[in-house]
Amino acid sequence: MADTGAGSAEAPAAVRHVEEAMGTVFSFDVRGGEPAAVRAALDEAVAGLHRADEVFSTYREGSQLSRLARGELTVAACAPEVAEVLELAAEAERVSDGWFSTRYEGRLDPTGIVKGWAVERAARRIAAAGGASGVSVNGGGDVQLLGTPGAARPWRVGVSDPLRPGGLAAVVSAAGAAELAVATSGSAERGAHVVDPRTGRSAVTDLLSVTVVAPRLTWADCWATAAFAMGAREGLRWLESLAGVEALLITAGDEVRCTGGLAALLG
Repeated sequence: MADTGAGSAEAPAAVRHVEEAMGTVFSFDVRGGEPAAVRAALDEAVAGLHRADEVFSTYREGSQLSRLARGELTVAACAPEVAEVLELAAEAERVSDGWFSTRYEGRLDPTGIVKGWAVERAARRIAAAGGASGVSVNGGGDVQLLGTPGAARPWRVGVSDPLRPGGLAAVVSAAGAAELAVATSGSAERGAHVVDPRTGRSAVTDLLSVTVVAPRLTWADCWATAAFAMGAREGLRWLESLAGVEALLITAGDEVRCTGGLAALLG
């Protein structure tokens, strides 16, 4: 998935940056604002991503999350963002009736929410501190969009087709939206990484990918993961019940299913 904002002679100046963190690549595209303030905000946002990796990494024995999972720390003794993320994850588990979970093989693992939360936080940090008119942050294909890249020029996000490498299944437009997020969960690029919380094993599903469009990436990421584990029929029914959420589901049989309002966001 890639985000694009076509430029023009009247488009605000763009500041772009690519950063490796949390085991993936983050791409920043910031439009408008005072250049020095934008750069400072961008540096702060990038530092926040690395900080999130240090705190939440399940691969670092000394991370606060690893120590919390081993019982060496309490939530109160951790950085404040740990309690914040765990509270958000508990809400996601409640809304999804347990299909989104922070437990993996019996161990605390909220990584299913951390990346979306971190990307959204980075985008909002830049928008608030840098005075930018438009911000796009893409973390490993999941995108948070704020504002616009230019006058009458909305952000657009291409949704990869899991059955046709290099092809697009759809293009989502953020026209008319002050904030929009697009998140995809699937097996095409990362293999069977989504866990069925009922069994603790890889989800057995008829889906290849679920793309969720919502205002906030924190939730879009969670809902895509939960719906993928549910399967096409139940996942689509559940996504239709969520306010402000649209989705595109692609099955292993090359069937495309969409929520009722998705068409209005394509273009």
